[in-house]
Amino acid sequence: MDCIRLEFEVDGENFSSAGNASERVKRTLKQIGVPAASVRRVAIAMYEGEINMVIHAHGGRAEVEIWPDRAEIWLKDRGPGIENIELAMKEGYSTASENIRSLGFGAGMGLPNMKKYSDEMKIDSTVGVGTTVYLRVNF
Repeated sequence: MDCIRLEFEVDGENFSSAGNASERVKRTLKQIGVPAASVRRVAIAMYEGEINMVIHAHGGRAEVEIWPDRAEIWLKDRGPGIENIELAMKEGYSTASENIRSLGFGAGMGLPNMKKYSDEMKIDSTVGVGTTVYLRVNF
């Protein structure tokens, strides 16, 4: 199998469309026969990234490469950036507004869950410029 490449725009501040990209990736993985446990890991990690882009960065772009043995995901935004990545990785830490929290989001589990469900995670963030998160999930 050659690499399958998928690209999505993530609409910022639109919670009703958040998760559309991860759902399409999930469907593609199922169609090509990726094991269910791996499909679940990719879907969770990517969904958390989409939600983070909606909450914190007013959207962005998701790029996915599906290889025979892995999925690689790049989540790119032009948001405010992450001031303290180490702090942001702590479970329960969140900079989400009260309005976002009242909607049931912003519990501070996005980045920790992305790390938990991926085999590799890298964060490149510049305050005032944006953030790119790279995730790799092995099948």
